[in-house]
Amino acid sequence: MLSRVAENIYWMARYIERAENTARLIMVNSNLLMDLPRGVHPGWQPIIEILGCEEYYLQQHEDFNERAVLKFLIANASSTSSILFSLQQARENARTIRDIIPREAWEQVNDLYMMAKSNAVSGYSKRGRYDYLKKIILGAQTITGLLAGTMLHDIGYDFLRMGRNLERAEMTTRILDVRSANLLPEHEGLTPFENIQWMSVLKSLTAYQMYRRTIQVRVRRKDVLKFLLKDKSFPRSFYHTLLEVKSCLRELPRNEEAIAKLNEVGKKVLRADQAILQQDELHRFIDELQLGLAELSQAITRIYFQ
Repeated sequence: MLSRVAENIYWMARYIERAENTARLIMVNSNLLMDLPRGVHPGWQPIIEILGCEEYYLQQHEDFNERAVLKFLIANASSTSSILFSLQQARENARTIRDIIPREAWEQVNDLYMMAKSNAVSGYSKRGRYDYLKKIILGAQTITGLLAGTMLHDIGYDFLRMGRNLERAEMTTRILDVRSANLLPEHEGLTPFENIQWMSVLKSLTAYQMYRRTIQVRVRRKDVLKFLLKDKSFPRSFYHTLLEVKSCLRELPRNEEAIAKLNEVGKKVLRADQAILQQDELHRFIDELQLGLAELSQAITRIYFQ
């Protein structure tokens, strides 16, 4: 397979996953703002921070009011974190590899981009936001399922899975880092609202029901961290995404360097005791994980795409 084709497959998967994650974050934050008591509102700034685009956002806006943030996250043509930018990039990558992916998958990517573009305004309003974001999420999941069920599971599919799971791993760390930093201070009188916010962390990753099946206790900080970082079975947990990437790398040539970097990150997350990590320690720990992911991504790019 040509390195150019492999790179297009890889980035198509990453951008589709990114669009889905952004839509999910907006939806969960909208629900969270309605659940919290009056006067206790994290607002929309945490979402900008999670996506790592605060500096760029502030170059265009003075504050983090709801409509400005939503327009930025949904339809900003130059923001790498916006839904429309991600889908446009996914569409462009898919267009160049139409002979590699099933025709139906290309049509679904194209239709999802056109729908997102033509209905973007409805995502700004409270009335139309839920339906708009739901269509984005279901559209992205349809593409994922379509590719899994109809694309050859060959070397190209390995690059697709790598891209999707690296994007998931990065988003999981970002959500844990920024969203947990914005949780209410621990206080016995605020416990119900702390639980609501930790539930929002789980729901950001569509992990709430699977957490309850696995942990079978009330939502608690240490259990959420353990589940989202170390669980081997949940598709969006950090460690599971590493296992998926590793299984793909094993099918590729010249994989020694990339697998070595992946193993370093995997050992780090398994050895950490999230139950005792305070917020400052958690921030430093997640910084180390993100640095490891960046080095792994750079290694994959250097070995296979350049």
